[in-house]
Amino acid sequence: MLFRLADVPAQPWKNGGGLTREIVCWPPGAGMDDFLWRISVARIDAGGPFSSFAGVDRVITLLSGAGVVLRGGFKAGEHALTTPLAPFAFPGDVAVACTLQGGASEDFNVMSRRGAVRADVQVIDNHAIVPSAACGLLLAVGSCWEVERDDGTRHVLEPDEGLWWARQRYAWRVRCTKKQAPVDTGLIVVSIDMPAPQDDAVQQEAT
Repeated sequence: MLFRLADVPAQPWKNGGGLTREIVCWPPGAGMDDFLWRISVARIDAGGPFSSFAGVDRVITLLSGAGVVLRGGFKAGEHALTTPLAPFAFPGDVAVACTLQGGASEDFNVMSRRGAVRADVQVIDNHAIVPSAACGLLLAVGSCWEVERDDGTRHVLEPDEGLWWARQRYAWRVRCTKKQAPVDTGLIVVSIDMPAPQDDAVQQEAT
């Protein structure tokens, strides 16, 4: 499924501390308590606590802004999320609060249900072959990309454009064709593996 971030509707946080644009939540119709995986982009306008998600693992990646410092019960105690396009993983069920380092911060977020699925997030800056995964997402940041699926399907992704797929295993060959200086650039790659579906009646793919 192709998407543009500009077309993804924004919703305010319950605490008013920012906005969230949900790109995909799987399975379709799942809520915040029963999703298997969820991918979104959030704008943090004010410091404060993160919501707790029992049994969920999280990966957060700074897209723009000066970033935040995360403080909480995870192993490191605190983490400076101030380097763009550097994914940071932490448990979603520990108490975490953030402090802005200067102005609003925009972040890319991946949540996965622990024990049911496993999500890996990496950033590619030039070209690569992305190993196959049952579900996943590609997002172009500050750059243009040619992406080719292992069945020969091709797409061109402009900055802030991407695609996601689910319940259909694909590998990708990706190549950067243009970078926008001086912004940080790359292709965010999310790979998610999950148990094979029992019902193949519903499939979502990049078309």
